[in-house]
Amino acid sequence: MLYSSLTYVSIRLYVVIEFVVVHNGIITNYKDIKLFLEEKGVKFESDTDTEVIPKFLKYLYELQLDTYPTFQELVEQVVHNLDGAYALVFKSSLFPGEVVAARRGSPLLIGVKTGRKSQSDIIPVTISEFSKGGRSLSATPHKPLLTPTSGEGRSFDHQEMSMEYFFASDASAIIEHTNRVIYLEDDDVAAVDGTGRLSIHHLKQGETDIPNSREIHTLKMKLQEIMRGSYDYFMQKEIFEQPESVVNTMRGRVNFDTETIVLGGLKDHISTMRRARRLLFIACGTSYHSTVATRQLLEELTEMPVMVELASDFLDRSVPIFRDDVVFFVSQSGETADTLNALKYCKPRGALCVGITNTVGSSISRETHCGVHINAGPEIGVASTKAYTSQFIALVMVGLVMSEDRISMQARRKAIIKDLQRLPGFIKEVLTLDGEILKLAKSLYQERSLIVMGRGYNFATCLEGALKIKELTYLHSEGILSGELKHGPLAMIDTQMPVIMIIMKDGVYTKCINALEQVSARAGRPIIICDRDDTEMEKKAFHCLKIPKVADCLQGILTVLPLQLLSFHIAVLKGYDVDCPRHLAKSVTVE
Repeated sequence: MLYSSLTYVSIRLYVVIEFVVVHNGIITNYKDIKLFLEEKGVKFESDTDTEVIPKFLKYLYELQLDTYPTFQELVEQVVHNLDGAYALVFKSSLFPGEVVAARRGSPLLIGVKTGRKSQSDIIPVTISEFSKGGRSLSATPHKPLLTPTSGEGRSFDHQEMSMEYFFASDASAIIEHTNRVIYLEDDDVAAVDGTGRLSIHHLKQGETDIPNSREIHTLKMKLQEIMRGSYDYFMQKEIFEQPESVVNTMRGRVNFDTETIVLGGLKDHISTMRRARRLLFIACGTSYHSTVATRQLLEELTEMPVMVELASDFLDRSVPIFRDDVVFFVSQSGETADTLNALKYCKPRGALCVGITNTVGSSISRETHCGVHINAGPEIGVASTKAYTSQFIALVMVGLVMSEDRISMQARRKAIIKDLQRLPGFIKEVLTLDGEILKLAKSLYQERSLIVMGRGYNFATCLEGALKIKELTYLHSEGILSGELKHGPLAMIDTQMPVIMIIMKDGVYTKCINALEQVSARAGRPIIICDRDDTEMEKKAFHCLKIPKVADCLQGILTVLPLQLLSFHIAVLKGYDVDCPRHLAKSVTVE
């Protein structure tokens, strides 16, 4: 049985009479393959990369009719010639009852449902080796491609059990059917034959440490976690789950009685991390904003250089990496293509690689040396909300753990831990502003542009809030550092430009007031997010949203909530699909 993921990944289906392929990803060399096939007389009906795959498969099948290749062998020949990041599932009328799947770069898992529990949760893997030069399109393979390294190719023994298999990019798509999954590795080819036997082959691409088995994992996810319940949208549900999700991120890690923090995934590496030359944080999108939000605190607590990098830009620049660097890879899905490629760049250079993800069994969680699982729970809506706040807290906890041996930091650490305990209650309090924010959204949803402005700990909130407005409402929005106002952005301020300003009573309060006065002097309409005890802001604001006072380094968790709600309500008022914005995917598995 074949199921696509609830996470709205961009999946394409293409049928070429005898062959069907479901494709998630991108084929970078499809034009070369298409040119080769056109020279052989193959006709094409579109310009898509997906169409190349089944037509190449059919070409190879017709070329080898006299050798009777198996379906799995044909697929292996095809994927061996494909470049790019992809997850593929194949079916064919020529091989009834069979399914073959392959992955490279894009996530793919297999759900396993049995009539009774199997004797083993380990699936053996047969290693396949192609001869040198085997990637040539002009080469015609006339012998089986598989050469087992030892013994015969083995498969999952179904022992006369009734078996069902579910292929998906994310576990949330199949949890209603089974909680037992196999995570395929890059260059794996999995095949289910006509008798229901599952076998996994690995196309050896020069690796020296290939695992010889794949484990069946039991998911802890519950079905109700991926249902909307009483909410109209997944994103709405996920926003209002944040009082619980932040508790789950801290549960079992923060002891509020002793004011201590233990991160089990890092404890064997903490001493190495404290001796590091620098800390690097590599991420994309919302995950990147969580690293910007915590950079200042990490610099303060560790007194180390802290770099935050967009994964795509990091790779473009080929940033020098050293053995005494500690590099954090932050990704909700754990499958983000650019972040994964950055990991593959850093790991061979000897840096300690740390993963911060929300998905157990993801590529980043498997490939890094150690890490922290944020425990935010399944996030179905494409626009990330609760994963952001949980990543924020996870990174704060990393800083607190790394500084626990610093006497000069103890008072600061205790103040932060105390406010972490109060945080779930504060989040609930901010969420009670939902009705007020809906009224504000009704006054803004017809605008063409919004500016979000702040500085210090809240600059990341501006970036994240502007991103939410862009991806959900399709309005132009910018997150601007208040200190840069006079270096260009001030020219945009007039009576028609709504400006959201985050002004909290922290170390940059006076500077933010200066920016507010500049906006007001240009007849701007400032909408201010401020401390609930700041009476002066009511006099200066077009509209004021008041939130509880918390430690400066944790303010970003509370100040982002009104912007999440505002972007949600504007999108609903515009009639847009909140859970699946146009052109976007939950897990970005291509560069």
